[in-house]
Amino acid sequence: MIRKTFVPLLLVLCLAVLWPGQASARTVIKLGIVMPPGSGQHVTAEKFGQLLEERSGGEYAVDIFHSGSLGTETAILQQVQMGAVEMAIITLGPFDTFVPEVKVVSFPFMFRDYEQVDEVLDGPLGQEVLASLERAGFKGIAFSENGFRNLTNNVRPVHSVDDAKGLKIRVMESTLHKELWRTLGANPTPMGWPIYSELQQGTIDGQENPLWVVWTSRLFEVQKYLSLTGHVYSAHVDIANLGWFNSLPEETRTLIATCMRDAARYQRAWNRTNVADFLAKLKDAGMIVDENPDLASFKARAASLRNMDIYSDPATRELLDKFLDATSR
Repeated sequence: MIRKTFVPLLLVLCLAVLWPGQASARTVIKLGIVMPPGSGQHVTAEKFGQLLEERSGGEYAVDIFHSGSLGTETAILQQVQMGAVEMAIITLGPFDTFVPEVKVVSFPFMFRDYEQVDEVLDGPLGQEVLASLERAGFKGIAFSENGFRNLTNNVRPVHSVDDAKGLKIRVMESTLHKELWRTLGANPTPMGWPIYSELQQGTIDGQENPLWVVWTSRLFEVQKYLSLTGHVYSAHVDIANLGWFNSLPEETRTLIATCMRDAARYQRAWNRTNVADFLAKLKDAGMIVDENPDLASFKARAASLRNMDIYSDPATRELLDKFLDATSR
């Protein structure tokens, strides 16, 4: 009796040694982000990996390449296009060089609050934007959150739009963001992430990002002034390589998409819950904060973007009009 039980067990152990892939086969998905652990991007990525591994019974795992280890966001997008990386979580801005109409989501001062953001981006218009990414080889799965962007600099307080004149502001590699800050009178400087050294060395005067980015990237160490301009709602787009995604069985595609959407909702709640805490920490760290800048002066200057060449493409114009109509209600 002992011999009958022992021999099969010994055989199984030998097979596991000789063919380890057969004994514990699982698929590892590579996912790229530019931000470090503790950031909004990493919160989404980590939650997605946790949900996918749990719900697949360990069949799938996610390997997160964080802190820009794969390069800038534009570089990661190119790697996703080529299939070298299966998935990524990328700030929406850099997408507009691949699919021009996505820039409508970042039109300045368009969204009133987070509730309106969710209503629009989780609805048909948001799905239209995600679907448009397929033209560039991306499967748009969900919107997680960067947040409302605010201006920091190390030169002077910025209360009105005139105070931004001439400041050398780092912007994403995005046509919209370059044109926005040019219109606001600053000197926009497109640059990949991270930018700590450039701020420290004075290569650039300032930057604009949500509060969690300023805190987790320790920009308070190299930036003195913060103005709560909230000038653009900045989304993260959670994507996959289109060819890879479509090659998966239908039930796997559904599983991945559901896990990512759940992770995105989790991260948005995390970000919004912590906004006040991030602001308090930045004040305690010594930043001089203008909590009530003259937003009317910024809005008046930024409104002219609607009639500029960056929105002249018919498809982009039509989508922008839809977004502006939806957010004006």
